[in-house]
Amino acid sequence: MADNHSREVRSYNMSRIRSKNTKPEDVVCKYLFSHGLRYRKNDIRYPGKPDIVLPKYHTVVFVHGCFWHGHEGCPDYITPKSNTNYWVPKLTRNKQRDLKNIVELEARGWNVIIVWECELKLATKEKRLERLFSEIKEMCVERE
Repeated sequence: MADNHSREVRSYNMSRIRSKNTKPEDVVCKYLFSHGLRYRKNDIRYPGKPDIVLPKYHTVVFVHGCFWHGHEGCPDYITPKSNTNYWVPKLTRNKQRDLKNIVELEARGWNVIIVWECELKLATKEKRLERLFSEIKEMCVERE
């Protein structure tokens, strides 16, 4: 199946997709900050350049988009029906890279938490953010 857009339009559309400072990341950051947690964003010193690094808690948080990171079982993750020769390997590589980064971070002693974009929808957002805060605090207690 052919692309619905010209090469120039597709290039422009793809250039508008941000890899950091996304709306889901901002929601998580604002929540954590409002609850007294301080963090670094997109720190290149760590594998996968985590979206949020909480050094005090030795915890990193990745805020994953369901499509780009292949959130299996999620209604927001639909394998593209066009250009599958490109998309299937691309999304598979993204998932493999994510797993490699998680394994490497955990081997270095970091706690890794994944927050999926779909968990930040209105119906589930508050519960997920509360659970995230609890997970971070629990990890702090375990380290002591």
